[in-house]
Amino acid sequence: MADATVRPESRWHRALATTPRHLFVPRWWTPAEQDGTWVYELCDGAGDPAAWMSSAYDHSLSVITRVGPHHADHATPAAVVPEAWPTSSATLPKLVVKMYQHAFLTDDSRLLVTCGSGYGTALACRRLSDEQVTSVDVDPYLIQAARDRLAAAGHRPRLEVCDVTAALPGIYDRIVSTVSVPAIPASWLTALAPGGRMVTALSGTGLLIVADKTADGGATGRVAPEPAEFMSTRHGDDYPLAPDNADLWATARKADGESVTTGRYPLMRVSRTWDVRSTLELTVPGIEHRMETASDGTRTAYMLHPDGSWARATASGARQVPTVHQGGPRRLWDELDRIRTWLVIDGDLPVAGAAVRIDPDGACHLSRSGWSATIGAQ
Repeated sequence: MADATVRPESRWHRALATTPRHLFVPRWWTPAEQDGTWVYELCDGAGDPAAWMSSAYDHSLSVITRVGPHHADHATPAAVVPEAWPTSSATLPKLVVKMYQHAFLTDDSRLLVTCGSGYGTALACRRLSDEQVTSVDVDPYLIQAARDRLAAAGHRPRLEVCDVTAALPGIYDRIVSTVSVPAIPASWLTALAPGGRMVTALSGTGLLIVADKTADGGATGRVAPEPAEFMSTRHGDDYPLAPDNADLWATARKADGESVTTGRYPLMRVSRTWDVRSTLELTVPGIEHRMETASDGTRTAYMLHPDGSWARATASGARQVPTVHQGGPRRLWDELDRIRTWLVIDGDLPVAGAAVRIDPDGACHLSRSGWSATIGAQ
């Protein structure tokens, strides 16, 4: 796994090669289809050692250990839970290391990381020392389980139950968050030492932010060239229940709407693109996307926004332009087509490589080539 993740001369090679990742994922959840619906099935390493080692040492796999409020450690044998948002995992090693490389750790760095399974914390301890690493999580059980597993791997860093968006338990040279945040917490800027660096992802986007603290208490940096996605921060046992928007989905499926047009481009799965999706999220935050494919190959994409806006686009095939129905206060599909036109004309979108400026209150300003967006503290 180490050889597949970094070059042999990398300072992370030894950490990857000597950290027993399987200790941190003795049981895990894997997605599966059952009777036409998606669920998560429990996998038990002790019962299937081959699958355990294969999953644990796949450098490109995030191993899901908690779905909604259901931790794999506590599940009954052969348990199955309905599809829900994952709430903890052992992040894929390749991405964890990339986050640490962006953080540019030095031998004396005081590091705060988010905990989850504890695997990323173990890598940091291998690279630095236990005394330099603080790991936090909002879930007391995750902290206790990580403490036990880190000890089994020979590490005893500082572990704290802590909401990472609230006050942090110290001053740090580096903050690396492998959970995404809807906005940069002002508490991070308070906890960063002068010249310190933060590395995190923005929720709902594929944007990885790398920024250094400035003398005014803010920070400046950039959007990293590679996309990154993580589970979003939560503040309790699970994410809040989604609003009941069944009536609006029913409207989106059947209504003609106030606008019926022909789209400019064939349908795309917005959720699988990082640049288009990120730009759309910054422009109109909170859109939910779905796509259906009928037995005759007809594809229909839906967009729904909490303000009551909706769009439905239907095309007879993958290369055909769709008929678009839209309703509500905003024309969501028009926003998507505008962004895709931007991409066609310029060859990329300004979120790629955008400059980042973060105010002391956490407001995050992104800008490039005359484009700008602000997240948080408005």
